[in-house]
Amino acid sequence: MHLSHDPAAPAADMIVFEDFLKVDIRIGTILSAEPFPEARKPAYKLLIDFGPAIGHKKSSAQITDNYDLADLQGRQVAAVVNFPPRQIGKFMSEVLTLGFADSTGSVTLFAPDKRVPDGSRLF
Repeated sequence: MHLSHDPAAPAADMIVFEDFLKVDIRIGTILSAEPFPEARKPAYKLLIDFGPAIGHKKSSAQITDNYDLADLQGRQVAAVVNFPPRQIGKFMSEVLTLGFADSTGSVTLFAPDKRVPDGSRLF
């Protein structure tokens, strides 16, 4: 699914600005987080509020190394909201929650440093 987490990897091929605009990245607030023991790799099931235009969406996120369930509710996260839903075991993940690999390869969530309205789009 991922090309490379290596910070020394070269940049991906050039794209045009119109290609970037096709990817709809929004901010949402995690409403709930629960264990996802059926996942092949350790993950949580998230329910995220993206505001009135997009609503509540589900996401499977492999963030168990850096985040405890109790700390996720109320946290804002960035996600791609216009990919097709993806079946992960018995769970349908509707958005791709975004993060970066830390020095050990574990996911660190991507989020604004100040609170912004749910549904705000990256530009």
